[in-house]
Amino acid sequence: MRVFDNLYRADPAVVDEIDRTSGAELVEGDVRYRASVQRALAGVDLVVHLASIAINKSVVDPEESVEVNVVGSENLFAAAAEAGVRRLVFASTASVYGEPDELPMSEDSPLKPQTPYCISKLASEHLLQFYGRTKDLDWNILRFFNVYGPGQRTDAYYTTVVLTFVERLLRGEPPMIDGAGEQSMDFVHVRDVARAIVLALESEQSRTIVNVGTGTQTTVADLARILVKIVGADVEPQFRPRDVLVSRRAADIRRAADVLGWKPEIGVEEGLAEVVTATLAERSSPS
Repeated sequence: MRVFDNLYRADPAVVDEIDRTSGAELVEGDVRYRASVQRALAGVDLVVHLASIAINKSVVDPEESVEVNVVGSENLFAAAAEAGVRRLVFASTASVYGEPDELPMSEDSPLKPQTPYCISKLASEHLLQFYGRTKDLDWNILRFFNVYGPGQRTDAYYTTVVLTFVERLLRGEPPMIDGAGEQSMDFVHVRDVARAIVLALESEQSRTIVNVGTGTQTTVADLARILVKIVGADVEPQFRPRDVLVSRRAADIRRAADVLGWKPEIGVEEGLAEVVTATLAERSSPS
């Protein structure tokens, strides 16, 4: 296994552990540079493309988002086709749907991306399909919903609320919710996502776009109450009167079952308990 990463967001401890336990080869580089990508793909049979500028940073710096998410993707797709890669799996996002007209959101739902991140992900989907048609590059595209789990970044746009609530609860403070907390997300655990990636690499069917979520809505208010129960805190969530956009998300995952033989295995309460345990372990470990 070979990992190609610019180490901008990497946790050095995680990098060291992967190197020590799995024997994975780490190649430091940037997807914006075609020659570096070509060298990293030498002798590679299967590729998973996860490199991206995240949604919040893309709004602040659209130019960098386009460079990494679009130019970087084009570099990778072209190099993969040239190298004769057997299949490429691309990590896209449910954000390409924008605000849904109906739930659950299926792969055939209207696409209304709202930010440079979402727009660039959709552009990369089309670029990959172009290389499939013109260079016979085999592919699967996975549209991830709200991925969470131990080790998640504190600046993850859609899942920051998890760590924000956990940190407040561990300080003995109640979760603070804007509005009535009716906004919902479809939280899918990172290990379920990893399984979906492996299945997408190995599946008999390819050149398919597949949602990776749970199909279950969890509102912000529900999330707060679940975390209060897990932590065992003697507090109640507090609500701040504020006008908020009430957005809702839930994935239609029937195609994931049909194409990949995949369904989520980790429920939101089990997964959130794991996040709390990991956060406590991190706080107690020597720095």
